[in-house]
Amino acid sequence: MKVPYVDIAAQFADNRAVREAIEEVLRSGQFVLGPAVERFEADFAALCGVKHALGVANGTDAIFLALKALGVGEGDEVITVPNTFLATVGAIATSGAAPRLVDVADDYNLNPELLVSAITSRTKAILPVHLTGNPARMDEINAIAKARGLFVIEDAAQAVDAAIGERKSGSLGDIGAFSLHPLKNLNTCGDGGVITTDSDDLFFKLSLWRNHGLKDRNEAKFFAFNSRLDSIKAAVAALQIPGISEVTEKRNRFARIYDEGLSGLAPKVIIPPGREGVRRAFHTYVVQVEDREGLIGYLAEKNIGTKIHYPIPVHLMEAGRSLGYRRGDFPVAESQAERILSLPVHQHLQEEQIRYVIDAIYRHYGR
Repeated sequence: MKVPYVDIAAQFADNRAVREAIEEVLRSGQFVLGPAVERFEADFAALCGVKHALGVANGTDAIFLALKALGVGEGDEVITVPNTFLATVGAIATSGAAPRLVDVADDYNLNPELLVSAITSRTKAILPVHLTGNPARMDEINAIAKARGLFVIEDAAQAVDAAIGERKSGSLGDIGAFSLHPLKNLNTCGDGGVITTDSDDLFFKLSLWRNHGLKDRNEAKFFAFNSRLDSIKAAVAALQIPGISEVTEKRNRFARIYDEGLSGLAPKVIIPPGREGVRRAFHTYVVQVEDREGLIGYLAEKNIGTKIHYPIPVHLMEAGRSLGYRRGDFPVAESQAERILSLPVHQHLQEEQIRYVIDAIYRHYGR
């Protein structure tokens, strides 16, 4: 049996609706912004339970433009985590602000208990990451931010359709930032991103920041950026919105099978922790394991694909040297990076494939 880690092509194979949506955009001649993007934005805003959504070029720009719209720049600090994809920290750095890192908890997300001590007089915003599709502890983070007059931007790139109670990701802070990269649970045929907010003022600012600062066809209020979502990409992504809850539930069902099947292997295999009242949307199913390289090799022999998200914390990358941190500064994130392993969990799998993975893991540790 083969268990591919991803199967990007499967969702577009023999998909007449996708071809028709692309052809409609081609016939319209409106390839940048326009009606297709507006329809997608309205549907995405409804999905997240917010007033506004704006399509942008990619998820990194979603964070970057959110920072710019909030007035974050040189002399400011933005707090985030060291175990995220480097784009989170990179967007802060390229905005002109200084990234300030906080260690994570056992759920791989920002530890609110460490947050207050990281805040300085220069702190302007907090940027929690909903890693693996598991929402960060937003109630605690928002309370700390509100008491100190700080903005909160959700890096929800991996967390579309996740929720805390009845509130969806993208509605849990001042601004939400999403990615539509082909690997994401809701994606498109190329790069794309979305920004969400309930603020009319921020929506207006963001609509300018993504489009050269133009207030109309002929005049700009200020110099800004070109980060517009292409109409074809918006049309393709829009087709997935009606079925995203089904995708989430299938991934979550596979995760529950993993949880049940692997829980008996602790401490050799540690399953991802959950929280009551939180709906996860498993972009990745990340376990912590002993003998990681041995397990990866054994699973590869059994035609099972795996990945590591992410093997090098950002502060230990060459790009992160300028941040001024050293090995040992974030012991939880660093320890997790040495043990984490992502198992296949995408919606194109079958239950028998998930159980095949579980059986293979048992066989590895039983040898």
